[in-house]
Amino acid sequence: MKNWNLKSLATVFLCTALLASCSSPSSKAKTTSDAGVTAEWIPLFNGENLEGWYTYQKQPEPSSEVSGLTRNEDGSYLEPIGLDKDPLKVFTVVREEGVPAIRISGEVFGILVTEDEFENYHLALEFKWGQEKYPPRKNNKRDSGILYHSMGKEGAWGGVWMRSLECQVQEGDCGDYISVDTVLADIHAGFDVESRWFLHSPDSALLTFSPSQSYCHKSSDYENPSGEWNTMEIYAVGGESLHVVNGKVNNHIYNSRQLTEGESVPLTRGKIQLQSEGAEVFYRNIRIREIDQIPAELLMP
Repeated sequence: MKNWNLKSLATVFLCTALLASCSSPSSKAKTTSDAGVTAEWIPLFNGENLEGWYTYQKQPEPSSEVSGLTRNEDGSYLEPIGLDKDPLKVFTVVREEGVPAIRISGEVFGILVTEDEFENYHLALEFKWGQEKYPPRKNNKRDSGILYHSMGKEGAWGGVWMRSLECQVQEGDCGDYISVDTVLADIHAGFDVESRWFLHSPDSALLTFSPSQSYCHKSSDYENPSGEWNTMEIYAVGGESLHVVNGKVNNHIYNSRQLTEGESVPLTRGKIQLQSEGAEVFYRNIRIREIDQIPAELLMP
């Protein structure tokens, strides 16, 4: 993993002590992550500020007021907010239920991005939905997302997201897979005629998901009721990854790759993005550890 030298590890140990002193009892509960893995957890959120992260935001909706951004005659903004500017406080650190958390308001589509890249890891975090919703998704499901193996420019897809694999965080859809920008991946999936969706199904054929068919729904819904905390985990080794929701695997991705200048090349490392996508959401206990294989028990039927 990038930049994990002795100096940074010393800082990590201090951050770990801080996190442990202010974590809730739920952060110490066992999850699938405890099985057969001995590497130390490294916190990605220090509980005080957004050190180690940066932001990018696209142009706001006309309903938002941002001074200094140009609008056209119908009130639409003509330029993005851009890098490391947050006039509407979309990304802030708060105390939620007495514990430090990152609050993402959702008012502007944007990303909170790790400065470092990671490879061969187990990522775990907790999230819960807030109450606020904003245009253009004010009447839609609450939506966010964890984008991993993120590479390239901010704004490459939809004017905001970086090229990546997405583990969906959306009401009723946590664990869904999306190929973002020019990413391709293979998933055992079947087509459900009634819903017109591709669903992850371990016994089905291996299908390729790409820019033209980017979405594969999870096999099962393990999300807790809205307002309760959920644990999301991603195991990623080489081109293989698992999406785990509240301890249950519900998507399995193989052979992740990207199109670069017309050539398909492996995509096995990158930054991590957390999405602001029209809904208030809280994230806490964001942590990562290095692994060299996905635990065998998670791969069992």
